[in-house]
Amino acid sequence: MEDTGPPAAAASAAPGARVDDAGAGAERPVAKELKVVVAVDASEESLHALSWALDNIVRCHPNASLVVVHAQHAVDHFVYPIAAHGIAYAPPSAVESMRKAQEENSRRILARALDLCKERQVDATAAVVEGDAKEAICQAVEQMQAGLLVLGSRGLGKIKRAFLGSVSDYLSHHACCPVLVVKPTKAQAK
Repeated sequence: MEDTGPPAAAASAAPGARVDDAGAGAERPVAKELKVVVAVDASEESLHALSWALDNIVRCHPNASLVVVHAQHAVDHFVYPIAAHGIAYAPPSAVESMRKAQEENSRRILARALDLCKERQVDATAAVVEGDAKEAICQAVEQMQAGLLVLGSRGLGKIKRAFLGSVSDYLSHHACCPVLVVKPTKAQAK
């Protein structure tokens, strides 16, 4: 008798599905680990978003991994160009001082976020990305192959959002994964 390969049920299985040999060809989806990235900054709104994600996403998906991301501006963002020449200069000691202050600020923000995760008994990793928050977070979720990005909303009105720009608005249109924007509670919005 000639071997014709896998049974017909296995050959017709959908991608990402697994054939259960004991279950008479019943297909079950293969569980894919959900990577949740939560963007945080020094605001209460971002911690509210993290808390919401812990309670409503991570708790419901025990295999989910959580990454807390903070975006900090590059140090040269704070160096002003010399008028008419387009050259930026800052004394090395000033640049080093700014870099240290930013590192300390990022460390404080991420420690606060990781403490919240520990309180909820959730293992999380932390990452600092450098650059404009919109672009840096967008690139980070793509590199991390995130399944979901969660971030808070400061609740800016339409006029302020138009002038200042909105990180959440930008990411909801440009991120490579679904984006969940957690609005502030009514008490926080006041």
